[in-house]
Amino acid sequence: MTSVQGGFGRGSGVFRRKPIEQIGDEAAGSESLSRTLGLWQLTAIGIGGIIGAGIFSLAGAVANKTAGPAVLISFLVAGIASAAAAFSYAEFVGLIPKAGSAYTYGYAVLGEIVGWFIGWDLLLEYTAIVAVVAIGISGYFNELLDLLGLHLPTWMMGAPGTEPDGVASGSYKVDLFAALLCLLIAFVLNTGMKNAARFETTLVYLKVAVVLLVIVVGAFHINTDNYDPFFPFGVSGALTGAATVFFAVFGYDAMSTAAEESKDSQRHMPKAIIYSLAISMVLYVLACLVLTGMVNYTDVDSESAFASAFADVGLPALGIVISVGAILGITTVLFTFLMGAARVGYSMSRDGLLPRWFARTHPVKHVPTRTTWALGVASAVIAGFLPIAEAAELTNIGILLAFVVVCVAVIVLRYRRPDLPRTFKTPGMPVVPVIGVVFSLWLITFLAPETWLRFAVWFAIGLVVYFAYGKRHSLLERSSRD
Repeated sequence: MTSVQGGFGRGSGVFRRKPIEQIGDEAAGSESLSRTLGLWQLTAIGIGGIIGAGIFSLAGAVANKTAGPAVLISFLVAGIASAAAAFSYAEFVGLIPKAGSAYTYGYAVLGEIVGWFIGWDLLLEYTAIVAVVAIGISGYFNELLDLLGLHLPTWMMGAPGTEPDGVASGSYKVDLFAALLCLLIAFVLNTGMKNAARFETTLVYLKVAVVLLVIVVGAFHINTDNYDPFFPFGVSGALTGAATVFFAVFGYDAMSTAAEESKDSQRHMPKAIIYSLAISMVLYVLACLVLTGMVNYTDVDSESAFASAFADVGLPALGIVISVGAILGITTVLFTFLMGAARVGYSMSRDGLLPRWFARTHPVKHVPTRTTWALGVASAVIAGFLPIAEAAELTNIGILLAFVVVCVAVIVLRYRRPDLPRTFKTPGMPVVPVIGVVFSLWLITFLAPETWLRFAVWFAIGLVVYFAYGKRHSLLERSSRD
């Protein structure tokens, strides 16, 4: 039996647990990150991760094909389910103010092997999300250039095999804009968290301003007849839509990886998680109400819903403004998730599960530059050479499993260590976390078989890496031998 100081950190073999007291001490060490983020900067990072394609494209697609005007209900149901997990994250982040998020919580409560696999999965998921969003922005960018009469060389306009009709097969070599965008975000993150957060906050303010512009102007063009029928696909359509839009209502999980860079993480991080989700949900609901009120759901454009809607009511110039705002606004998603991936990788390296070389921070800027560049390059390669459909298949399952782990862990820790000082407590214990678990598992059943296959392959690779390197180099393993 391996025993570690701190009382709570008991376990054997791969299920050994890191004491929460040790986590706090480690976070204050020489390789810790610089605490520079205030409450509203953290909230902006959360909003930056949550609001993206969900408003600018996904809402239209779900309204047109799945839910009709009841897309509003789809977002509400998804938001309630997401909130169940968000409360669990808020409790943990107030208790363990350290980078790593679900990886760290799983490690501390459920054991090293659980933490490893959640961290391993999130490295892939977050990196793939960065790539997918970059590819999507590249598509918007190419369309905008076409509107302006500018045309890029064909070889740099997309990944191989994604040529549209009229373009010869093999003409596309790389999605250069998407790849460069990933590298640009990595560069911004490596300028230091204070500067990077200013960049992110500016873009978030711009994005929120565009969404508010859409809501305010669109409200004057609502035709209430478009809300009838409200459930054209039935209640089941609205629930199916909730499964689709759920992936537009998380992002606070990636933001929570910045706990170690918050000025007062135990007070500010729980608030930032709840504020960012609440603000985003209000904007989502109002935007859906406006969209389906302006245009009948059967006429909603699945790809550029709001731009087309304003063109239909005689405001095409506003559609161009929305397209530009969408490009700049969705960029914030890249920032939040690449930051999250880098902090998860940094935490795993600091714990010895990955090479400690990646845990070194910049001596002046105090950010994990090595991890950020490594994952930035990885996302750039995925974005440059994989079609968006294949890149998207790398996402989703790991994040849902992280939600399951966090919701289970918050219940276990509440009963195992009720004495720990908590700055925020998940309400409705244990019902609320159980809702998060059930909804996440339900959504996993919607994932395609190819997603499960890729997950199995990544899982197997992770198993080999853990037993070949991570288990033997873990700090807990070293302490047990001393």
